[in-house]
Amino acid sequence: MINDKPTADAALSLLFDDSAYTELSAGFTGKGGRSVITAYGYAGGTPVYAFAQDSSVSSGAVDSVHAAKIAQVFDLAARNGIPVVGIYDSHGAFVDDGVESLNAYSLMLEKLTAMSGVVPTVSVITGICSGSMSLIASSADLVCMTNDAVMYLDCADPASAEDAAASGTVHLTGDAADVFDKVRRYLSLMPQNDLSPLPEYEYDAPASADFSDAAKACASVADEGSIFELSAAFGKASYTALCTVNGTAAGFVATNKTSDKLAPHDLQKIARFVRLCDAYGVPLITAVDCAGIENKGCSARMLVRLAGAYSEAVCPKVTLITGKATGAVFTAFAGKNVASDMTIALDTAVITPIEPMTAAEFLYHDRLIGASDPAAVRKASAEEYAKNEGSAAAAAQHGAADTVTVPAGVRAAVSSALEFAAGKRLLRRLPKKHSIIC
Repeated sequence: MINDKPTADAALSLLFDDSAYTELSAGFTGKGGRSVITAYGYAGGTPVYAFAQDSSVSSGAVDSVHAAKIAQVFDLAARNGIPVVGIYDSHGAFVDDGVESLNAYSLMLEKLTAMSGVVPTVSVITGICSGSMSLIASSADLVCMTNDAVMYLDCADPASAEDAAASGTVHLTGDAADVFDKVRRYLSLMPQNDLSPLPEYEYDAPASADFSDAAKACASVADEGSIFELSAAFGKASYTALCTVNGTAAGFVATNKTSDKLAPHDLQKIARFVRLCDAYGVPLITAVDCAGIENKGCSARMLVRLAGAYSEAVCPKVTLITGKATGAVFTAFAGKNVASDMTIALDTAVITPIEPMTAAEFLYHDRLIGASDPAAVRKASAEEYAKNEGSAAAAAQHGAADTVTVPAGVRAAVSSALEFAAGKRLLRRLPKKHSIIC
């Protein structure tokens, strides 16, 4: 350790099981000497390639050899279908290299971008991650920072781990040992690559069936002790987590971490998580109980982006309506062939095309005319509309829900839906290069 930061050797020891790893290209060094170490081994039982920068050696300066060693790791990972963990701690490029250093950064970014969605990629920032290297680190599927690390595009505006987590750039933070524990946990819940089967484990069923908030909803569906939340500090009204259901890996999204409306950050967070799960074929469970979407400038655009992510996702998708799902919220999170292959509604759910209070104003306006207490009449009319027109039973009758159940029956319904969707085939799609909904 130097200044409470792990050296490259120490960081790799924290990552790999029993601190055991095999170094690659040990004699291949550039101007900076051993400023980057590349290796392979097992992390949480998962085979992993890794590289670690070391600011204690020539400030971790990046040159063409440094970049070539990292590029080799990416090539090996892509060829063998094995995850990559990058450990970042460098003050930047060799000044003497001038603009040639830009080619070194471009090579690393190109390799990582090409692997996106092919094998899980993880970035761990343990020291300084600056300029072009911050672009590379931020391109990984999972980005982590140790508490004392610093990340910036411009050295005049550095971001702490706390700031980076709040902005959504970083998924997880903590001290070095904690962060590497989390990385191993993450890898244990992800397939080895986009063609690998889902991880499977022995499991214990949850003891509760409480869907009053996001964390409880996840705990009521996921196996006991399997939940691994991501991006907790970003998009605080929403919830995203990896877990297992009946021993098999799954992703869980919930819209009701708080009673607040979903903000653009929440929509961005969920869309990114959906794309992550879909890339590796991880089934998605979405629990919907939403107070609505904040009426801000980019909210509609972010909701379109989220709906596009769900619509393009071909992994199994199960939506669980635990409370309120109205209008565009239902369309984006539970719409047939958009966000859901199977929609399960709690018997107490409210599913309506418009807000019940709005419906009371427009559909029962005659009741309000001349009423001695219009507010009370409006409230009673809204409750009547929600009960009669927006009930789970009514939704099922009109095809908006596939099944209705009580809380105690939710896990069994979700498990059954996932089991039967395990062999889901890709739907025929119109030929195109890619969508521009992003």
